[in-house]
Amino acid sequence: MVKMSLDPAQVTELKSSSSSNGDTRGSWEEKEVFDQDQLDLTAKPKPPKPENAVTIAVSSRVLFRTEREQKVFEQKGVEEYLRYQIEHENEPFAPGPAFPFVKALETVNARLRELYPQSEELFDIVLVTYNHAHVGIRLINTINHHNLFIERFCMTGGSSPIGYLKAWHTNLYLSADAEKVREALTEGIAAATMFMPEKMTEVSESQLRVAFDGDAVLFSDESERIFKAHGLDKFFEHEKENEDTLLDHGPLKGFLEALGKLQKKFYAKGQRLNCPIRTYLVTARSAASSGIRALKTLRAWGLEIDEALFLAGAPKGPMLEKIRPHIYFDDQMFHVEGAAEMGTIAAHVPYGIAQNYTTKLKTTTEK
Repeated sequence: MVKMSLDPAQVTELKSSSSSNGDTRGSWEEKEVFDQDQLDLTAKPKPPKPENAVTIAVSSRVLFRTEREQKVFEQKGVEEYLRYQIEHENEPFAPGPAFPFVKALETVNARLRELYPQSEELFDIVLVTYNHAHVGIRLINTINHHNLFIERFCMTGGSSPIGYLKAWHTNLYLSADAEKVREALTEGIAAATMFMPEKMTEVSESQLRVAFDGDAVLFSDESERIFKAHGLDKFFEHEKENEDTLLDHGPLKGFLEALGKLQKKFYAKGQRLNCPIRTYLVTARSAASSGIRALKTLRAWGLEIDEALFLAGAPKGPMLEKIRPHIYFDDQMFHVEGAAEMGTIAAHVPYGIAQNYTTKLKTTTEK
């Protein structure tokens, strides 16, 4: 892990060195190397360039537990909130719902660096927060306390982070703010809203496990629309008639593609059976009557899914409890809540026709 120094002498030296010749530096990648040289960090792993990496943007409210701080903000306002954060900046935040997922990403990166020391095809984690920069000290202290490798921050001071997400080439955005998640999805960025379950199931420390719903997550909501409008029998009829017609892509197809690309790097080294990434399709579809179209679509896209569970309408919670994924994506809050009750970290993808049938949850301004 890279410890991020805040020594005043180093910061002064860095600022004067980087501006002494008036050079704007042609690329931010060159400046990053320069900065790390000044801080004597060149022997440590460096973050990959965004265009080469699988970039995961995570908000501070889902990576860490910030309920107490959020309450101060809501009840006493931004000035008291900032004062509170500064007074407690040496107290690290506790892990939040995205924490095990991020730790698993770092485990995969460690394996990739062993196999491909020069490759930049890695997970790159960006911490995104609406916070003022003053809160950055506490966030850095927390990251170092938990031995996380997160070098990229985006502290927007209350502004929307969506434009920055596009600049980072973000493959997935996880937030507690449902409105910002919807905004990201509208901009074509895979995104989901995370919640803190009352209990959290222990998950693997050596293998990243990611589970997806099918319709309106990996696939479009085309078939879901038929079901909502005409019922189950018409849905089965539609799927049978169109089993050779590919489903259109859903909002998280690109993230599954990114996972598959990294999986193939392990396969190329003969580690298919020991791959630290495992993917799951957990769908309410029935295998015989509507599953074939989903599988044909994935195969036509060139995507592999390690395990596929067709539950024919049965509850997903018990299956997810056995899988123990680091994260499960679903477009329906009913399934998200059912998974959370069983201790699974589930994330809501607010996309498609099912949102018209979902009770709207109270959202708050994310700090």
